[in-house]
Amino acid sequence: MSAVTRLLERLKGVWKGGPGRWVAACPDHVDRGPSLSIRELPDGRVLIHCFAGCDAHDVVNAAGLELKDVFPERPAEHRLAPSREAVDARDALACLAFQSQVLAVAAENFLQHRKFTVADVERIALAAGRINSAWRLCRGHR
Repeated sequence: MSAVTRLLERLKGVWKGGPGRWVAACPDHVDRGPSLSIRELPDGRVLIHCFAGCDAHDVVNAAGLELKDVFPERPAEHRLAPSREAVDARDALACLAFQSQVLAVAAENFLQHRKFTVADVERIALAAGRINSAWRLCRGHR
């Protein structure tokens, strides 16, 4: 039995609002009209929202269930795929452009035989490290 079916069979005044969507009377408070919204996600998880303000945990408990009951069962061999941090190309390019400008100014100062302070050297090292990190990140997303 699916997670949404387990919940829906315990609610009153249920009506279908569309594909994977239902409305029902909230079991956690005296409900004159349906105030509970139920939505089943493609992966089987169930989202619930009481427009009167009831907490999801309280709603599920009032229906005689636990929160774990509104989530699909995972097979024992289920493993999460390694996640990759999403990187917006424009943000990455803007960061690289700025860090490159820092290094360009440092190179110009070096060519003019200007002395670097400790803070200058630290900032150059930071820029170089950020550029290397961005490069490694980009190589990992091929």
